[in-house]
Amino acid sequence: MKEDRPDTPVELKVRALRYLARREHSRAELARKLAPHAESPAMLDAVLNELAAKRQLSDDRYAEIRAHLLSRKYGAAKIRHDLKAHGVAEAVIERVSAEGDLDRAKAILARKYRAPATTREEKAKRGRFLQSRGFSYEIIRKVLSTDDE
Repeated sequence: MKEDRPDTPVELKVRALRYLARREHSRAELARKLAPHAESPAMLDAVLNELAAKRQLSDDRYAEIRAHLLSRKYGAAKIRHDLKAHGVAEAVIERVSAEGDLDRAKAILARKYRAPATTREEKAKRGRFLQSRGFSYEIIRKVLSTDDE
């Protein structure tokens, strides 16, 4: 069994590739997972830079996959918050999160509620539901107004 010594650069890279084989990780998330095993922050940074240079680690790819996964249930605000929490750059977040919010809100509402809202209270309930899922007021208003038609 291995003692409590830090990983060599090769061992650290193997550990990182094992994490990446399971699922995509953001650079910050992978750094957080590998930090306890690294000899020094410089060695950790070198391994992450090598993985990024070989396109084995990509914040863009992570953001696209994560946004696609979350878009089935959540709006742009919730997706932006999640990506920011995982250390993705602001430019990548803006590019990925705001695509098709209106259609996404309609689809989520259609899955949750089969019939259109008839009362003001029911509309308010649906609006709160969409708000809790991270949709903006403009999107909620548009979806609920098309629900009337």
